[in-house]
Order: sequence, then C-alpha cells, then structure tokens
Amino acid sequence: MDGLQEPRLSRREHLYEVIFEADTPSGKAFDIGLIIAIIVSVIVVVLSTLQVAQEEPWRHWFYGVEWFFTGLFTIEYVVRLSITRRPLRYAFSFYGIIDLLSILPAFVGLVMPGSERLMVVRTLRLLRVFRVFKLARYLSEAQALRHAFYISRHKIAVFLATVVIIVLITSALMHVVEGPADGIDNGPFDSLPSAMYWTVITMTTVGYGDITPQTVLGKFITTMLVLVGYSLIIVPTGILSAEIQSASKQKVSTQVCHSCMREGHDANAAYCKYCGEIL
Repeated sequence: MDGLQEPRLSRREHLYEVIFEADTPSGKAFDIGLIIAIIVSVIVVVLSTLQVAQEEPWRHWFYGVEWFFTGLFTIEYVVRLSITRRPLRYAFSFYGIIDLLSILPAFVGLVMPGSERLMVVRTLRLLRVFRVFKLARYLSEAQALRHAFYISRHKIAVFLATVVIIVLITSALMHVVEGPADGIDNGPFDSLPSAMYWTVITMTTVGYGDITPQTVLGKFITTMLVLVGYSLIIVPTGILSAEIQSASKQKVSTQVCHSCMREGHDANAAYCKYCGEIL
C-alpha cells in the first residue's frame, strides 16, 4: 500500500520536535543557533565588567544587549513550558532548572544590583552541544558515567567515611602534639577545627603552607599523612573506572520523553524505559 503516509504533526508537536529533539535538521539547526546565542550572551556579560564598559555610551549598549538575550531566553523558556505535556516535569528537570537559572539573575539584578553578573551560569546550557555533535556517542558515554556513579555510590560512601575518620583521628593527634597540651599556645593547632583544616589540605597534597608543624613528631605525622593522601587519590578513580568499563555501551538517541522529560533512550526504542510512555 504505497498510498500510506505518516500522520501529520500538529503545530505543537512540530515545535516540540524542533526545540526538544536534535535528530532532525530543524532541531539540529535550532540547537546550533541556541548555542551561538548562549556563547555571545556570555561574552557580552564578561565584557560588561570591564571599566570601559561602565562608561557612556557603552554602558547602555551592554545593558540593552544583555536584556535582549534575557528576553530571548525567557521567551524560549516559556515556549518550552507551553509545548510540553507536563510543564512541571520540564521545570524541575535537569535542563529545565538550568534554563531557569540562565534568566533568573537578570531579574534578581533589578532588586539586587550586581546579581546579573551571575548570568555566566548560562554556560551550563552549552551542555546541549553534546546533543548536536555527534549526539549518540557522547550521550552513550554520559549515560555510562552516570550509571557508574549510581552503581558505585555505596563504595564511594565507604571511601568518604574512611577519609572523614582519618581526618578526625589525625586532627586529634596534631592537636595533642602541636596544641596547647604540648606547650604551644596560640599556635595553628590550638583547636580541632584548625587542625582539621590543615589535615584536609595536607591529605589532598595541596599544602598551602599557612599552617606547618613545629615538632619532630608533628612532621613525622605530616609525612605519613601525605603518603596516605597519595594512596587515597587513586581509590575513587579505580572504582569509577571499573564501573565504567562494565557499563553498557549501547547507542542512545536524543529523544526526550513527553511524559517524564528524560532522555538517553536506546536508538531503537519505541517506549520510554523510565515511565513506559510511547516515544
């Protein structure tokens, strides 16, 4: 039956396909245009902090351009809310929150001058670039990384608990060795919070040098702590690497579920794997 044709999309469904999908030429063109607008708007916000930008006529020019992009992104956000079947799902989704944060500082700046500089948070919207060039491979890797974090959450929790225990024990030792009990009054280790700060900085091998031990025993503990810190650095890396290797490498599409607003579905999926809604 050669006369069969695919059902024609309504205007709302067509807008949804253009704005939320990147599999079609029009959807890809929209995302590319959006990415360019985001980059230009962030450059404008950065340049507006220069001294020359605070002088006339540049001050009004930058102000106008900033509000032009704010208005543009506000309209886009409202359109996204209006074409989704469940607006609240989109509003509280990952991208929905980022889209709101990209326009909120401008309006907050009307009552709290200076807050508009936080509009550089719009750079987070550039995460959409992974949906455009080339979406499937990057989305697969992102999904594998997210899955690895989820699977290894218990191991990471045990690791963090171990780190906290080491910090507390070492801080107590340094407070005893280098603190008031050892005759060092008003020293850098005169309190446990101060000792804990030093322990974290030392164990992460940052070593600012603003707090240093004075006794031989304190220097020995420092040496051991640095070695322990180097050993601990590789633990979370090994956990995540092992889980990523075992994660599925299936190709995924950029389709966004109308119902739950989640993506990362298999390329040949007909139904959402999270809520069961037809894609």
